[in-house]
Amino acid sequence: MRLTGPDTAGVRERLGSALFARVAGPEGPRNRALIHDTPGPRWFGPDRPIRTVHGDASMFIGGLSALLLQSLHPLAMAAVSAHSGFRGDPWGRLQRTSTFLAVTTYGTAESAREACERVRAVHERVRGVTPRGVPYHAADPHLLAWVHVAEVDSFLRAHQRYGRSPLSAADCDGYVADTARVATALGVADPPTDRAQLAERLDSYRDETRATPEAREAARFLLLNPPVPLAARLPYGVLAANAVSLLPSWAATQLRLIRLPLVDTMCVRPLGGAVTSVVRWAMAPPRPAGPAAPASAV
Repeated sequence: MRLTGPDTAGVRERLGSALFARVAGPEGPRNRALIHDTPGPRWFGPDRPIRTVHGDASMFIGGLSALLLQSLHPLAMAAVSAHSGFRGDPWGRLQRTSTFLAVTTYGTAESAREACERVRAVHERVRGVTPRGVPYHAADPHLLAWVHVAEVDSFLRAHQRYGRSPLSAADCDGYVADTARVATALGVADPPTDRAQLAERLDSYRDETRATPEAREAARFLLLNPPVPLAARLPYGVLAANAVSLLPSWAATQLRLIRLPLVDTMCVRPLGGAVTSVVRWAMAPPRPAGPAAPASAV
């Protein structure tokens, strides 16, 4: 999708700046400079699939879909509901997550390691008991693995459907292997390293998942009452509909989210591709410093 015209540069700059400010927060410009301009070895070179996936606007849809999927594990959802503050400060949570993705994907190896250590310290403190009396601990490797595989599966699904350049089969495996390096640093035991292992691991959690009241409340918040300005409700609604479309069928069923195949094919997916293209156009990199990072914001 190409947008041209006499004032497109101004429109692009205003839209891109607004999106960047929302996703990256007030420290976004400073963080972007530190991540891209600090010299030193990186975990991932410029040709690695993780940079392609995390640098594409399809991450907006993939991120929403990941949140919906992750909510289906009662222990993970209980931890998020009680400790994350996503309702009171949803943009702050998004900004912290996007910065973490950017640092681990594009930043120096030292910065990536430090970012993972900070997250591990937070997880170590997150403990509690679900409404059904089941204890949880965010640092539990089994729970961490669920969050990881749900996220990676969602990001990869989104990229393959909406990304500018879908990955080859070998690069899909490469992406899963790249994310395993981050997962290991976060405390995940034996993360999957190819797409077949990813599917197998995700499927292994099926008996543990269910839509708790907290999960359905989170879905309503994300899909029906998002914290976005009125003018942004329509494009956000398109992204949200495509996040639902991206879910595995069993996950959509558990969350009681209705999907109509004909509407999905004829309307939802084409609109999702169009909105993603606009986001990609608006958030093109301001300088030739590597791939854009629309979802990670920096």
